[in-house]
Amino acid sequence: MLELRIVGSSPGTRLSAPWLSVVVVALGAALGTAPAAARSWEAPAGFEDQLVPADNALTAEKVVLGEALFFDSRLSGDGSRSCYSCHVCEKGLTDGLPLAVGAFGKKLPRSSPTLWNIGYHTEFYWDGRSPSLEAQALAAWKGANMGANPDSIATALNQVAGYRQQFQKVFGSDATPETITKALAAFERTILCGSTAFDRWQQGDEKAVTASAKQGWELFRGKAACGTCHAGALFTDLMYHNVGIGLGEPNPDLGRTKITKEAKHTGAFKTPTLRDISRSAPYFHDGSAATLAEAVKIMTGGGKSNPNLDPQLKPAHLTDTEMASLLEFLKTLDCPCDLKAPELPK
Repeated sequence: MLELRIVGSSPGTRLSAPWLSVVVVALGAALGTAPAAARSWEAPAGFEDQLVPADNALTAEKVVLGEALFFDSRLSGDGSRSCYSCHVCEKGLTDGLPLAVGAFGKKLPRSSPTLWNIGYHTEFYWDGRSPSLEAQALAAWKGANMGANPDSIATALNQVAGYRQQFQKVFGSDATPETITKALAAFERTILCGSTAFDRWQQGDEKAVTASAKQGWELFRGKAACGTCHAGALFTDLMYHNVGIGLGEPNPDLGRTKITKEAKHTGAFKTPTLRDISRSAPYFHDGSAATLAEAVKIMTGGGKSNPNLDPQLKPAHLTDTEMASLLEFLKTLDCPCDLKAPELPK
């Protein structure tokens, strides 16, 4: 029997699959839609538990609501896009563009980062300016990403019977900007990647990856030193580093220093996860590397020289064969993606 741990419930409380199925079917009936698929937020093997805010505990009902909102273009100011528009499966949960495009066709200054395992992050955006998933969801919603007036959207959603019933069930009130972002964040905490070919290999399946990929793994954590920053199960240290990208432009994006006002953070950006990296081209915060091979060549070459370059970056001097093995390894981090729009309340 599948069991899902309930974060924020009393110790030892578990939710079994049959009970969850009842919840999902009931919610589908309330929405006037087909039942949504049950989603788990249980930590993948080798991962720690997520830290979930005390005021936004995960529940099956809240996740189902958040999933609908995530795919609903009615949340955007012009009705043209949903959260999923910038985070699609086939693009590694990015949008595949060098620079993101928001509502009303507005071009944004940075690329869309992936959402894989986003619930494990503690700061959000390339520069870490949002302190929680809830805060990030609100900022993107009312900012250029979605170009919406949250109060107006909440009012409109309350005119949709299915949504109004669900918000009453989950939060005991009509939809508000706060409850909408809480539901969105709850769903995003179920976007987990921990079952790649690499993970299966680490769990004992020697046939899950090729000999070349295994050599690439040794290079990754050895000669190439990629694991210095792309560390742990998340393949990111969640820190900020200057690797020199974009600093040669006439008006460079100075990254983290805009938030901290500290000179040491000039040109520093958050280390992206490498999970699903082969699908999330183009690369870096400005989308300036069109291919994975180009991005890896820059990084294993020691980054791009500038006064604030991270001192950990050193040229690895990889041979062509070693580079091929490293790229082969990175492809073993491809994530199976099952995000699919549910039937939305009409």
